[in-house]
Amino acid sequence: MKVTRVGRGLLLALFGVFFLFPLYAMADFSTRDLIHGGRTAAAWKNLVANETLYQAIVVSLLLAVFTVALMLAILVPTMIWVRLRAPWGRRPVEFLCLLPLTIPALVIVVGLRNVYLWVVYLLGESALTLTFVYVVLVLPFAYRSIDGALSAIDLKTLAEAARSLGAGWITTILRVVVPNIWSGILSAAFISIAVVLGEYTVASLSGYQNLQVVIVAIGKSDGPTSVAASLATLVFGFVLLLVLALVTRRRARS
Repeated sequence: MKVTRVGRGLLLALFGVFFLFPLYAMADFSTRDLIHGGRTAAAWKNLVANETLYQAIVVSLLLAVFTVALMLAILVPTMIWVRLRAPWGRRPVEFLCLLPLTIPALVIVVGLRNVYLWVVYLLGESALTLTFVYVVLVLPFAYRSIDGALSAIDLKTLAEAARSLGAGWITTILRVVVPNIWSGILSAAFISIAVVLGEYTVASLSGYQNLQVVIVAIGKSDGPTSVAASLATLVFGFVLLLVLALVTRRRARS
């Protein structure tokens, strides 16, 4: 037993060093004064002081919020309806949701170019229109999270019980089903946020400036600021996943 605990602790320490050392190196480089020596917080101050970078951060955060909202509005009711009313459609829906994993981002951008001409015509040339593409990109990850949560509950019994007590379909979904799959919804939302904040290819090929595109551009002239922005993104994603783990564990205990 002691040997097992020691081995487990040693493995955890090795994994910790393996994952944390690159973060430490990024933090060290972003706080180093390359000209005069010593330490400086100028790179981190540029996250707000640099107008282009600040606007890119705002755009990426808004894209994450809009993507999560639209993804949940489409995916959750669809998956619930398929399980309750159209079980034959479960495989086609799963296939469509997982399909973006097999299609390169370049192909997706080229394929949607003609469609996006109408999007730009109706909504204007805003980077926030990338929301529609990002919903497609996050579908595989969101589908797996929500599908796992739905598989863990007796959805048909819950829905029939709610309906027999006079609840409408909207009430059944929002007040009965959603609280029981909340961990899956949180998982889908947090993973989608991480994907959106780290997306570069689609935005770059579409000619829009999100956080990753600006980070690459700034990295050509100001390395510490670029690294600071990358580190902040990684830490933010890590915090989201940590919060997800804590919330899921707390719900499992209760």
